[in-house]
Amino acid sequence: MKALKLTPRDSRIAAIGLLLLVLLLAYFLLLHWWFVAPLRDIDAQMDDLRDTQSRYAAAIAEKPLLEKRIAALGAGQAASNAFLPDDDPNTAAADLMQRVVDTVGAHTAGGSCTVTQKMPVTNPQSAPDEPYRKAAVSINLSCDVQPLVSVLQSLEQGTPYLFVDNLNIYRNPVAAQGNGLPLEVQFTLSGYVHSSNTAAGASGAAANPPGDTP
Repeated sequence: MKALKLTPRDSRIAAIGLLLLVLLLAYFLLLHWWFVAPLRDIDAQMDDLRDTQSRYAAAIAEKPLLEKRIAALGAGQAASNAFLPDDDPNTAAADLMQRVVDTVGAHTAGGSCTVTQKMPVTNPQSAPDEPYRKAAVSINLSCDVQPLVSVLQSLEQGTPYLFVDNLNIYRNPVAAQGNGLPLEVQFTLSGYVHSSNTAAGASGAAANPPGDTP
């Protein structure tokens, strides 16, 4: 087998190609993986840190404005009609009982509904971090289904904001033997008292919230 003879020109091209291959391998083995790649990773991390720093700087710059808006929202909430108009929980409880009577009287379509018992709840339970005082009453109704649904919706969807808790509904076995089939309903109706003290507390809680509050 005859050896392949290269012309001087081909030899120079082969030598240059081999040299380039050696240089390329040397670059990746000695420079790229040890110096270039780590530097590129550092540059990428620095870009991420710059973006994070910019976001935090923008948030810090907006902090005074956000605090003012939160305080304004807290003061507006305390001054709104979401609260019961009475300053005293006992007076507010009496107003709640009258509100139930008026609501039941306004929703008699589709059946009958009467208030069989109403009484205030003394020292109603509330969350430890609630900044507002609560007024609550215990209500017993004897209602047909349609007026009962209307009464509950009217109480919970209107203003001031009222909350129906501990709802129990059952059928009176004595009445069930007759023609009428009323439902016996028991629940607790509560709301929050609006006063100047609670309004100030709301503003302070909004500006420096200690935790989750209603």
